[in-house]
This record gives sequence, structure tokens and C-alpha cells, in this order.
Amino acid sequence: MVEKNKSGLVYVDTSGWYALVDESDPEHRPVREWFEENKTPLITSDYVFDETITLIRTSLGHQEAVQFGERLKESKVAQLISVPKGDRERAWEIFKKYDDQVFSFTDCVSFAQMERLDIRTALALDDDFKIMDYSVVPR
Repeated sequence: MVEKNKSGLVYVDTSGWYALVDESDPEHRPVREWFEENKTPLITSDYVFDETITLIRTSLGHQEAVQFGERLKESKVAQLISVPKGDRERAWEIFKKYDDQVFSFTDCVSFAQMERLDIRTALALDDDFKIMDYSVVPR
């Protein structure tokens, strides 16, 4: 059973940011609607930021990546946090432990941060967060 979101934050994964930006993404509409209705503070990491702007750059172009990056950096809705050494070390433990999964290291960093900050909910569109027993939105 997934616990309630004790921290009062939602962690945003690359898949959520990307679906918000790419209007042709099949999940764009539900993600956009979730963002429009959401009142919960958002948090994301510099690793997710890196992964997201790189994905946008390769898929949608440089200008779109810059626009997204500027909006996120200036956002009053989403907090962009750095990954401290302890989270990287915990992420490495997670990465090594789950050899039966194809988690990216960035996902493992996200899991480590969510664990440390007691965040139980992620805006994520892949199954990785569900596998780790997190609640996901917008689904």
C-alpha cells in the first residue's frame, strides 16, 4: 500500500516535464490539465533538469530547450534542488541493488531524494516510480 504524501510535495520526473512541453506527446493533455489544477508544491532535481533539457534539445530543438530551462529556473511553482553527495551515494546503492530493473541513474537519484525528503508522490509517466512503490500522478 502506498503511503500518503507526508512531505506535501510532488517530485517531477523528466517524463512529466517532457509531456508538458511536447504537445504531440500522447500524455500532454492529461499532464497539462494536472499542472493547471495542481495546488501542491513541486520539486525536481538538477539531474532531472539536465535530462529534461537534453531530451527537449534532441527531440524539439535548442530554442524549446532554452525556453523550458528558463521557465523552470525562474519558476515559483517548482523548486529546483541540487543533488548532494549523500543522495548520489544512496542512488548508487539503489542502482546496484535493482539489477533486474532498467532504472536510469537519474531515476535512482530521484528515488534517493524522495526517500530523504519523505516524498511519496511523483509526476511520472513510466512504471519505474510505481515499481518503487511511489504513487504517481496524473494517473
